[in-house]
Amino acid sequence: MKVKKAPERVCVGCEALKPKREMLRVVLSPEGEIDLDKTGKKAGRGAYLCQDKECLDKACKAKRLERSLKHAVSKDIYEKLRQELED
Repeated sequence: MKVKKAPERVCVGCEALKPKREMLRVVLSPEGEIDLDKTGKKAGRGAYLCQDKECLDKACKAKRLERSLKHAVSKDIYEKLRQELED
């Protein structure tokens, strides 16, 4: 029998390859809303971040989250993501 590999994703902040379950998914919904997807199943374009504020800061500084989502990300959304990471 084949052993299934766990899916891995690249963090947009630190660019480290980690298992999908250990990361947070930021999703751009079809309606244009950017939100944190804790289930990993919301519809829309996704980008993955480590559960670390430093990775979010790196992604914000280099505009990597905007590039991954192909959409502008406002400062309010970054603040909302920071608050949700602290919880």
